[in-house]
Amino acid sequence: MEPSSLFLVIPGGWEWIVIILAILLLFGGRKIPELMKGLGQGMREFKKARNEASEDKKKPVEGEDNSEKEKS
Repeated sequence: MEPSSLFLVIPGGWEWIVIILAILLLFGGRKIPELMKGLGQGMREFKKARNEASEDKKKPVEGEDNSEKEKS
């Protein structure tokens, strides 16, 4: 396996268990809900910004309609 392809490997069942245990040992049981709350807030903000950007993209530009009418 090439070193660059090592980052493309998705963890399997046992790897997830080891990752979860390491997180529990590092942060403790009381800190986990706070971390998940912050993660959820970040995801909500990202979705909100993504939706606003797609809505802005769909809106026509104000000056664009007038310039097309003047050309014809």
